[in-house]
Amino acid sequence: MKHSIHKILLAGLAGGAALNSAMLLTFRLLGFGWNGGGILLDPAIQSRKLVAVWTQIEPLPLVVSNPAPIILGFILFAIGHAFIYDWLAPSWPQGIRARALRMALLTFFLSFLFWEFFTPFNQFVEPFLLIGLELIFWAAIAIAEAFAIAAVLECKRL
Repeated sequence: MKHSIHKILLAGLAGGAALNSAMLLTFRLLGFGWNGGGILLDPAIQSRKLVAVWTQIEPLPLVVSNPAPIILGFILFAIGHAFIYDWLAPSWPQGIRARALRMALLTFFLSFLFWEFFTPFNQFVEPFLLIGLELIFWAAIAIAEAFAIAAVLECKRL
């Protein structure tokens, strides 16, 4: 069943809120730490190159120096994901859980797994243990976003 554009946009906004919240709780709180002292920036185990990019080399990543465009960008990506969900979900088994897990897997595999391979692994030579931790974070983010999108689009009353 195809949904109205308004409902898809609402699902995307919900997905964006979930994605940004999950990212705040995983990468910011647990990974980088509120003041930059998290495990992902620990110079005893992290790549010097990655630490320098996130903390020293100017300009610092926008997510650190000016996070508003990144937050907005993630909301726009989530809106795009909601349109993709609306397109693909009718061919998936019924139910929020079944569809959300498929959407999360799709997002994780096509976006986050690729990102970890191409950037932290390839460009920053990040240790495998930290890449594994980041993949757990990305899985949680993909699941949060997908469940938010599925919950809105599968709800019959909206």
